[in-house]
Amino acid sequence: MADRDALPLPLEVRARLAELELELSEGDITQKGYEKKRSKLLGAYLPQPSGLEACMAHERRPPMAPSSASRYHRRRSSGTRDERYRSDVHTEAVQAALAKNKERKMAVPMPSKRRSLVVQTSMDAYTPPDTSSGSEEEGGQGEGTPTSSQGSVSMEHWISRAIHQGSTTSSSSSSTQSGGSGAAGRLADVLAQTHVGKSENHSAPPDVTTYTSEHSAQMERPQVSTVPRTTPKYGNAELMETGDGVPVSSRVSAKIQQLVNTLKQPRRPPLREFFVDDFEELLEVQQPDPNQPRPEGAQMVTIRGEPLGVVTNWPPSLEAALQRWGTISPKAPCLTTMDTNGKPLYVLTYGKLWSRSIKVAYNILHKLGTKQEPMLRPGDRVALVFPNNDPAAFMVAFYGCLLAEVVPVPIEVPLTRKDAGSQQIGFLLGSCGVTVALTSDACHKGLPKGPTGEIPQFKGWPKLLWFVTESKHLSKPPRDWFPHIKDANNDTAYIEYKTCKDGSVLGVTVTRIALLTHCQALTQSCGYTEAEIIVNVLDFKKDVGLWHGILTSVMNMMHVISIPYSLMKVNPLSWIQKVCQYKAKVACVKSRDMHWALVAHRDQRDINLGSLRMLVVADGSNPWSISSCDAFLNVFQSKGLRPEVICPCASSAEALTVAIRRPTDDSNQPPGRGVLSMQGLSHGVIRVDSEERLSVLTVQDVGTVMPGALMCVVKPEGVPQLCRTDEIGELCVCSIATGMSYYGLSGMTKNTFEVFPMSSSGAPISEYPFTRTGLLGFIGPGGLVFVSGKMDGLMVVSGRRNNADDIVATALAVEPMKFVYRGR
Repeated sequence: MADRDALPLPLEVRARLAELELELSEGDITQKGYEKKRSKLLGAYLPQPSGLEACMAHERRPPMAPSSASRYHRRRSSGTRDERYRSDVHTEAVQAALAKNKERKMAVPMPSKRRSLVVQTSMDAYTPPDTSSGSEEEGGQGEGTPTSSQGSVSMEHWISRAIHQGSTTSSSSSSTQSGGSGAAGRLADVLAQTHVGKSENHSAPPDVTTYTSEHSAQMERPQVSTVPRTTPKYGNAELMETGDGVPVSSRVSAKIQQLVNTLKQPRRPPLREFFVDDFEELLEVQQPDPNQPRPEGAQMVTIRGEPLGVVTNWPPSLEAALQRWGTISPKAPCLTTMDTNGKPLYVLTYGKLWSRSIKVAYNILHKLGTKQEPMLRPGDRVALVFPNNDPAAFMVAFYGCLLAEVVPVPIEVPLTRKDAGSQQIGFLLGSCGVTVALTSDACHKGLPKGPTGEIPQFKGWPKLLWFVTESKHLSKPPRDWFPHIKDANNDTAYIEYKTCKDGSVLGVTVTRIALLTHCQALTQSCGYTEAEIIVNVLDFKKDVGLWHGILTSVMNMMHVISIPYSLMKVNPLSWIQKVCQYKAKVACVKSRDMHWALVAHRDQRDINLGSLRMLVVADGSNPWSISSCDAFLNVFQSKGLRPEVICPCASSAEALTVAIRRPTDDSNQPPGRGVLSMQGLSHGVIRVDSEERLSVLTVQDVGTVMPGALMCVVKPEGVPQLCRTDEIGELCVCSIATGMSYYGLSGMTKNTFEVFPMSSSGAPISEYPFTRTGLLGFIGPGGLVFVSGKMDGLMVVSGRRNNADDIVATALAVEPMKFVYRGR
């Protein structure tokens, strides 16, 4: 080694070398010219290696294409170290050492095992500590001297630290720094190879998920930039090392590097990070916005509806009303059903409804079980399973249960044995103790059957006895048997199911006195009279469709034209055509029915809606229903539709009908509208805004409080305290005509049906309990009720309220006809 020791370089030679490096990097000279001038300068100071070593050294230098100089200049100027400030002391010394090392290794070829590119990248990002203080003797001496051993120890320490801690630079830095032919890249190559030769590739696996620059203080010279750039695509030449330490030029796919990055990412964060994140979010939520709008109005007072008038000829119960019309006017039409072609399928008269209901009542009490042990007694619950296109059979079964004093539980028809939705219905039936299911002949034939022809037990359902209520399957009651018709009392009349937002099903019990009072309140609000014709498009088994089309209609001897939804799918204009055909006074629809009628409307000449005095919009409490009402009025006002005819209503399974807009004869009285700021609504505050902006919510009133009822608005969270007049809260109703409980759930019943609102002083405002409606809104001027959303759709994010209905309303405000209705 002594004959190969290099001589110190004078200052002028070092300066000339730096100028050569600069000229090469800027493209002023070619690679060949650079090599020639450099060899000439160093010839007197550094002995030339043997032919084999020279070949090896030449291989270590990547070939430069004609455009390489400009490419190198582009890389160097965008963030790598400037070659003018590099010292070639270590470079030349280690190259000489490597040349001898390679000469010794040429006898035994090493296996070509490709190492990770990231190890070399880490070498490029680091510079070894300057242990020689610029003198060349320590870097070029043999291994036996103490000085060289100290240098090798510090060098090994630097290399190991660079690999373990500095291997986190991105592949983009690797492509920029190792791709050039400057002294920084060569020195890193040599040091990486030397370390690999000594440690036999036992380097730590690279971590490519982070970017580390914490050892910048120990670097020999500062880097211009440490910002990682985007990874180049294919065709970028990279320096890679094989198993024997020889650098080779190879093309590395960006996809491979991306795969390495993905595989190195931790699959899940440490456990402590979950708690830290949640805690930070919790702290963030609890900090209120100092600029948020706050309610400024006075505390609201309860709003009382008009008194419920006592009419002398009102029946004492709903069964008494059926008996009256069934015996006085047996030929009067009660219900007309339609087929899928829009033609009348069946007309049920009040006389047939009365006689068949008696037949059903007798059979379910006396023909199920034995005389000593009947299956059903008064007060027991039975399921009503009828399809949506057979309202006549449902009506007969429902009134048969009322006459037998058995509690009907109307449910949906199970379509499959393992229907997920019907499993929750099965839970309701089990909690109600249902053992008998009443159904029609056609529905019974359509239910899934087992191998033996019997209806299997549906998943989650109790074991049921299926009983067909068709008249031909029933026994005629004896002449001396007659149902006991009592005045309305606090016994349960029926149980209506309600589906919660989590998919669970609850049963709301409605007493007989609440049923009768509700029918009386609807009669007074809507001005129903005998023999009026009403077109019903709604589901007749629950909610507004049941209350208007099955219950209140019988109390007033009205004629209901029931439109099945299978007909609506074929002909969305069918309900309008029936209003014109039968000169109907009332129609019960949803906003979707109004919209699809608009879509299907093609300027039919025979349409005349002048007979309508009331168009009940069952989902009028939803904020997006106003666009349907406005669009429907714009199109059909020329067809005889009057603006005051449209009557939105608000309802819930717990409170029944909450409010309904009354039909008026005064066309000059405009309906109530509120253009509210969405910013204010998110903080539960009412702020009137301009209608031109898209960040507003336009709501329409749903009329006034029902007759005989009290209404107030309470805060949705915490103690039921009365809201201020400009504050959004949950509507609560105190009335006889509401649900009484969730069947079998006393705890939830107390929170919903036994609420005592409190004033700001903490005193209850009434000795009678209120019922939560589940509707969010406020009471505006003139006692008009406005609904802005539902409790089920409420989302609180960072202390601000967002409602699912608001999102739909915002989308409708932007593009009302294009996409929301179609996919809703």
